[in-house]
Amino acid sequence: MFFEVTARGVVIRVRLQPNASGRRVAGIYEGADGKKYLKVCVVSIPEKGRANQELVEWLAKKLKLAKSCLRIVAGMTERDKKILIDCEKEYVLPALEALAKGD
Repeated sequence: MFFEVTARGVVIRVRLQPNASGRRVAGIYEGADGKKYLKVCVVSIPEKGRANQELVEWLAKKLKLAKSCLRIVAGMTERDKKILIDCEKEYVLPALEALAKGD
């Protein structure tokens, strides 16, 4: 799975594709390390943190969470990122599964 539950919250692994034609989930990506990532496309270019900002805003909207609940904790300048979701785990897990299915 592309997410894991930790003591601090839910950490999701995201493979970001900036400069895409639209915002969407493009499926599950398996990295060279064998880990799975949620592949997300955003419109912004990867300059001055624009793509990261759009990613967090879009994920917050899709998961129906406040932007302040999401924080990039690894991969600020990389395609592969880890995002910490610090809120109700009981709500977040089903929402992540639905997002991965494209619901």
